[in-house]
Amino acid sequence: MVFAERGETISGGNFHGEYPAKALDFLAIAVHELASISERRIERLCNPSLSELPAFLVNEGGLNSGFMIAHCTAAALENKVLCHPSSVDSLSTSAATEDHVSMGGWAARKALRVVEHVEQVLAIELLAACQGIEFLRPLRTTTPLEKVYELVRSVVK
Repeated sequence: MVFAERGETISGGNFHGEYPAKALDFLAIAVHELASISERRIERLCNPSLSELPAFLVNEGGLNSGFMIAHCTAAALENKVLCHPSSVDSLSTSAATEDHVSMGGWAARKALRVVEHVEQVLAIELLAACQGIEFLRPLRTTTPLEKVYELVRSVVK
């Protein structure tokens, strides 16, 4: 414990990381929701019944599957499994001398993986949105979105 006003620290153990583990579990669940919503928007862009754009955002399907595989990737990332709370899976360690483990380390690693997957799903959505804009030209979107579009297209053609 830190007593800033006295300039003193006292170690009382406090080894149990259940509260950080739970916070990280909830972080993973909350961040995953961004990917879940993004994946649904990718579906709307790729589905001609919903977007009135070509299927999978490609003019001539067949050999060119367009964004079909990218959408499958967004849907298949393992976030739903990774969002199972680590803090509920305590097990005995140290020859049964420690009877309750927070699993905080695993919760932290899983939360980081979920965040990385969310970044990938959002990148897929950004690419799909830019591709969708291509089919709506010569129409233009808002000035800020045009800048985003131009930035993405300066890197990905």
